[in-house]
Order: sequence, then C-alpha cells, then structure tokens
Amino acid sequence: MKSIRTRLLVSLLSVVLASAAVGGAVTYTNVLHEAESLFDYQLRQMALSLRDQGFIAPDEAAALANDDFDFVVQIWTVDGTRIYASHPGLALPPRAVLGFSETRLGDGTWRLFSTATRDRVIQVAQPLAIRRQLAARAALRAVAPMLALAPILAVAIGWSVGASLRPVRRLAAEVKRRDADALEPVGQADLPAEVSPLVESINALLARLRKAFDAQRAFVSDAAHELRSPLTALKLQLQLLQRSTDPASREQAIRALSAGIDRATRLVTQLLTLARTEPGGPQAPLAPTDLAETARQAVADVVPLADAKSIRLSLQAPDHCAVEGDAAALRVLVRNLVDNAVRYTPAGGQVESMVRQDQGQVVLTVDDSGPGIPVAHRTRVFDRFYRCADREAAGQEETGSGLGLAIVRSVANRHGATIELADSDLGGLRVAVRFANKA
Repeated sequence: MKSIRTRLLVSLLSVVLASAAVGGAVTYTNVLHEAESLFDYQLRQMALSLRDQGFIAPDEAAALANDDFDFVVQIWTVDGTRIYASHPGLALPPRAVLGFSETRLGDGTWRLFSTATRDRVIQVAQPLAIRRQLAARAALRAVAPMLALAPILAVAIGWSVGASLRPVRRLAAEVKRRDADALEPVGQADLPAEVSPLVESINALLARLRKAFDAQRAFVSDAAHELRSPLTALKLQLQLLQRSTDPASREQAIRALSAGIDRATRLVTQLLTLARTEPGGPQAPLAPTDLAETARQAVADVVPLADAKSIRLSLQAPDHCAVEGDAAALRVLVRNLVDNAVRYTPAGGQVESMVRQDQGQVVLTVDDSGPGIPVAHRTRVFDRFYRCADREAAGQEETGSGLGLAIVRSVANRHGATIELADSDLGGLRVAVRFANKA
C-alpha cells in the first residue's frame, strides 16, 4: 500500500473495528453477567417472599401455576413431604441444598434457590436455557447501538481522511500541470503543517534548479560568444592560406592557422573541464588523496610549455600529504594554476609551487615572476571568461580563455577549500589554496 489515503483508511478503520469488537465483547459479557445476577436476585427474592408468608393465596397459586411463568415453586415440610408444587409434573429434588445450586430436571438444567424456615423448605427454580436466552437478548440490545455506529464511523473517517488529504492532491495537481520552464515556488496556502516542510524543500530545489539553469544558459551564451572569435579567426587564417602564393607567406599562414587551432582546442578543453567541475556534473566521490603526488603529476604536465619559454619550473612537496578529495579534480586545479602562471610569465621567468602543512591545514601555493594581477581585479578573475587586460598585455602573445581560475574556484568549492590571491616574493602573483580538513 503506497497510498497515504489507503494506509490511513485501513489503519483507522482497523482501529475502529477492533475497538468496536473488543467493546462489544466486553459489553456483551458484562450484560450477560449482570443479567445472571439479576435472575438470581429474582429467585432469591421470590423464595424469601414465600418464606415470610404463612400460606399461598389461591390467586397467587394460580399465577405460579401459569405455564407462561418461567419459575417452578415447591414447598416441603421438614420431614420431606411436599405440600405445594406450582407445576406438579416437574418434581424438584427433595433434598435441598440451601442457597443457589443447579440441578438436572427433565431435558434441561435448572437454576435452583432453596431457603428454610422452622417447619418447611421453599425451593424456586428456573431453566438455565431461558435465563441465558433472556440475558443474550439484553446483551445484544446493549451492543446493537455500538454495531450500528461502526458503519457511520467508517464513513465519517473516510470523509475526514479525504478532506485532510485534499490539499495534498491539489498540490500534486499543481505540480503536475507545470512544464519544464515553470520554476516558480509552489504555493503553500492551506497546506497541513506536516506537508509544509516538503513544499519548502521542493521550493528550495526549484530555486537551485532555477539558479543552475540560469547559470547554464549564461554559460552556453558566453561559450558561444567565446567560440565565435577563434572560429572566425580560423576561417580568416584559412582564407589567407588559400590566397598565399609564395612559400614564406604560406608558411606564416600555416603557423597562424596551427596556433589558432591550438587556442580553439584549449578553449574547448577548458569548457569541457569547467562543465565537469561545475555542481551537477559527473563527479567522483571524495576520498583520501595524496596532494603532493597529485601536484607532481600536474606540474609534469606543464613542463613542455615551461621549457618552450625557458621558464624555471619547480615544486617543493613532502613525500606524502593527504587531503579528502578527488584526485582527478585536484590535478586539474594544480595544472590550471601552474599553467596560468607559466603562460603569463615572460620568457626566462620563474614559477614555484609548494605543498605544505600549516596549522592543521594543507596549503598549496603557486608563485610566479609575471606581471601579477592588480588588487582591483582580483575578485573578478574567478568569473568565467573574465580577462585582466594588464595581465594579458604583460603576457605578450599569450591570451587566455578566462576559464582557468573559474575552474580552480569550482574545484576548490567542491573540496571546501579557500583561495587567496596576493603579491608574490618573485614579483608576480601568489595563489594559495587552503584545504581545511586533512584526510
């Protein structure tokens, strides 16, 4: 049973029926017991009333002998002589047991009460079958109202459950009517208190989806804009190559086309990397990772670029330095920081990387001897496709995509790390990434 309505109806109706059954059984038993006590009281009172009378008047004797009268009355002398019998054909035992007793008489069992005076013994008896029949009728009359109320309670419970769940059905219908673009908050008016936390969670999810979709649309728009320029440049360079006639100009056009293809390839690669590191993308679970080894691998990836620019690239790291993270994502983080530093450092410069522990934190720093980033631009360089004009101008022919530090921030956020930009002792920029929790 997955339906809340069905569960409520079944559970409540089960409780009502079980309560009615138990209550009916208890009431039936109690009424039977009370009826038995009442019939015994009648037997006793009748016997005591005859004991106190000196004789039985003729009209009383006629009433006692009536076949509609359920009682049998007999009076004995102390020597065992029967002096009166309301029904002569039914003889009660001559040896009476004073008080209440049961005896077999004819084809049934009788309830008997006997009492004695100085000169006689009075016996009053009643068939048990009649007593039980009358008691059962009285018990059923007592239980009947309870049994009659059970269906009414069932209908009332069904209506109450349906009315209570009506806001939930209305909420479900409202959500069902929405299309994929309707991300407005769901209305919370007239909702039960138990459902409100669920609606608040749905609204929070819709807000996150709206924010993610807005970011995705902005990302696609920016990516399309950024890709338009290199693709246009590639087309122009291809046209120049087609128009080239002498070998020198043709060679120059080929080099320009190759460089343009490299820039476009790097831009597409970084776009894909950013898409993977953004929240919601396919991501591996965090696990204990050796940041020192990851940094060594990332720096090794950038060595060819550093050699091409005669930049002295170094890394200082302990043998092992663990953090809780995704090794592949952390390698992307380190590689982007070192790659950016190498690209924007003039030829013959210096880039130093370090992994160390500082007051219970693991810190990664990358220093370069490049132009640095002015303080006014340091809060914006983490935005996608943002480029610092001063830094690119100092980087000579290097023009970035504006995605490197955006990727770094995305990976750092996922790992709960903080990023600090400062002036480096080498004269350029220092980037410090602090991982708060050691593995």
